[in-house]
Amino acid sequence: MANCPAVHGGYPSDYVAVSIAIFAVILLIVRSSLPFLIHKVPSARGSAFWIPVIQVVASFNFLLSLVMAGNFLKYKKSHWWLSCYVWAVWVEGPLGFGLLMSCRIAQAFQLYYAFVKRRLPPVRSHIFLPLIVLPWIAGAAIIHVKKPLNCRCHLQTYWVIAVMCLHALYVAVLVGFTGAIRHIEFRFDELKDLWQGILVSASLIGLWVSAYILNEIHDNISWLQVTSRFILLFTASILVLVFFSISISQPLLTQISFIKREPIEFKTMCQALGIPDSGLLLHREQAVVIDPNEPLDKLLTHKRFRQSFMAFADSCLAGESVHFFEEVHELGKIPIDDPVRRIYMARHIINKYIIAGSAMEVNISHRSRQAILSTTDLTHPDLFTNSLNELIQLMKMNLAKDYWSSMYFLKLKDETSVRSNGYEMEQMSGAYSFSPRLSCVNAIDDPFHQDHFSSGSSQDVHHPYQ
Repeated sequence: MANCPAVHGGYPSDYVAVSIAIFAVILLIVRSSLPFLIHKVPSARGSAFWIPVIQVVASFNFLLSLVMAGNFLKYKKSHWWLSCYVWAVWVEGPLGFGLLMSCRIAQAFQLYYAFVKRRLPPVRSHIFLPLIVLPWIAGAAIIHVKKPLNCRCHLQTYWVIAVMCLHALYVAVLVGFTGAIRHIEFRFDELKDLWQGILVSASLIGLWVSAYILNEIHDNISWLQVTSRFILLFTASILVLVFFSISISQPLLTQISFIKREPIEFKTMCQALGIPDSGLLLHREQAVVIDPNEPLDKLLTHKRFRQSFMAFADSCLAGESVHFFEEVHELGKIPIDDPVRRIYMARHIINKYIIAGSAMEVNISHRSRQAILSTTDLTHPDLFTNSLNELIQLMKMNLAKDYWSSMYFLKLKDETSVRSNGYEMEQMSGAYSFSPRLSCVNAIDDPFHQDHFSSGSSQDVHHPYQ
């Protein structure tokens, strides 16, 4: 140990680097949890939730392993869990940088299959992620058995070449997936986040190799070791912040402002994708007479009836089917020749309603569910037709019978009647907004000028002599 310069930490630069790493971890946790704490965004299920969580854990492990194995702190390695093989091999590799790269590859793998192959990945993320971490686990096991680390937790030259080849392999795989989807016109920040991750990870690997070469050549210069480990931890802290991406798993969260506590700019995927008439009801929308004898699927195409029926279903804790109908109805507004937006919407519907255990899982048959999950074309116009038919039949037998005698339907009838009468009166008054006699009165002499203007400003003016 005496031949290892600066093997003990405690330099001022070491504490500065550790402080930066702690700040980066805190900032990462805040960034990942802010939408759920402040904006009350409902958390997703499945890989959309677990992959970002695993990214945060892997980032913490990676920075902690650099601190413990890089001799930033002054302590004696008197216990086995403080050894280099625990932190520099296992925590830094399979549980740190390797797991971080594997999460990003899993996300790129999902994007490739969804937008290029236009289908869901053939391997689920909870299976794919452990598979691509296996090479890191195997490499860590070999190093642990062979024990090639020196007193500074550095590998010998030929071991370093093998380890750097493993790092470069994962970066190359990520570059391959990203290059395969670079022609896709994404609506959010997926492609930008992938390229940022590649750039920063490649830079960190290059810095890692440079620091190793300098320390091995000039192993008697203590300030070089202290400086190189400071730069390494500082760069790694930037890496975990830039590398983290939620746009791939939950793209709607990218529309939230993290600077001001303001409402979400886009409340639904329909609005985020710019689907026409997917927002709130228009105040001047003409009322439609609701006939209970019409088929339920036809009635649900009317927005006012659908929202009333949805409110009733939500009050009965059975609103998933109506919400599913509405989002599939909005999907039908996207043209067939716009596959990117259709894929976004289809993935959103599948993650929210179809996958088992999802936030609003609908009650459909196993056959229909598997037909959707195993589809070879996410843009197919009839992707959700069978499921929709099953749910409409369920709603007819259950919700519809109770709805016609509920206060929600009575309120809708009253609103429709009032709106219908108001619309007719508005049309009649609009035709006589201005008369030839009133038109010759000066504005300053007409005490009702403002009233005429406000009532007629939104109507078309028809001159009687035209």
